[in-house]
Amino acid sequence: MKTNEGTADRALRVIVGLAVLALFFIIEGPNRFWALIGAVPVLTGLLGYCPVYAVFGLSTCPLKGHKN
Repeated sequence: MKTNEGTADRALRVIVGLAVLALFFIIEGPNRFWALIGAVPVLTGLLGYCPVYAVFGLSTCPLKGHKN
């Protein structure tokens, strides 16, 4: 897997993902499980690889072909 996310993109994904995951503990009822979707940006941010970016040939990584 080649890294296709830049540093700012990765940091933003982790921060937003953690904020959405925090909603799991704030929201009550069956809708709280939607907050688990926050795991996706956290995971892609930590890995530095986004499958959606790869499908569309996008990259925010400043180094072309940079490997993790």
